[in-house]
Amino acid sequence: MQFFAKTDQGKMRKMNQDFLFATKEGLGIFPNLFLLADGMGGHKAGDYASRYLVESLVSYLGEMKEESPIRCLDLGINRMNRELFCLSQNNGNLRGMGSTLVTAYVEDRVLFVSNVGDSRAYLFRKSRLKQLTRDHSYVEEMIERGKMIRGSREYLSYKNYITRAVGVEEQLAVDYFEEELEDGDLFFLCSDGLSNMVDYESMVQVLKDDADLEEKGQGLIDLANINGGKDNIALILVDPFGKE
Repeated sequence: MQFFAKTDQGKMRKMNQDFLFATKEGLGIFPNLFLLADGMGGHKAGDYASRYLVESLVSYLGEMKEESPIRCLDLGINRMNRELFCLSQNNGNLRGMGSTLVTAYVEDRVLFVSNVGDSRAYLFRKSRLKQLTRDHSYVEEMIERGKMIRGSREYLSYKNYITRAVGVEEQLAVDYFEEELEDGDLFFLCSDGLSNMVDYESMVQVLKDDADLEEKGQGLIDLANINGGKDNIALILVDPFGKE
């Protein structure tokens, strides 16, 4: 297994509210683990939320003894949700903070993904890109109901409104996905600073290029900045069967 993991402030933001964790060596009962969070909130609250979420979740998962990794994740994410919610309620400087979260790990050639918010997981297979997660956002809900057209003026106006995030409400529902992997597959997690700035075709062109994993990952980040870099950019690109 090989991976490339990096956050970038982008060109427009004064601070970086994206935070990530990546290991192929294992953590607790997880054979490998990848976490990516995009914080939100005024002042430094968004930065605090994403950092607290990832660092606390890593610590929690490293100590868990549950037999099921999915069960561990669900318990851990919901615990962090309650902790962040309490912190935001009791500290005026942190009020209204929250964070997206997308997670992944690979076990027995199966990719397990979870998400809250609009940070995404993608699978790249045979020059085709597939979004594995579904955004928890106002525009996705409207599209699902047949009340909005993707790419319309209304869509572009409201696409940053998310409907679910860690730490915003006392209760949280987490979505989970599974995908059987094949030789040659790549997968990646990213914040909306990448997915909003780089279109599908451009992602495919970078990923199918004859370059190493780091060059591909940096190429995606560079493209997001070339296209405006309007938000922080976070990316974890993984070759699950790649050898050092």
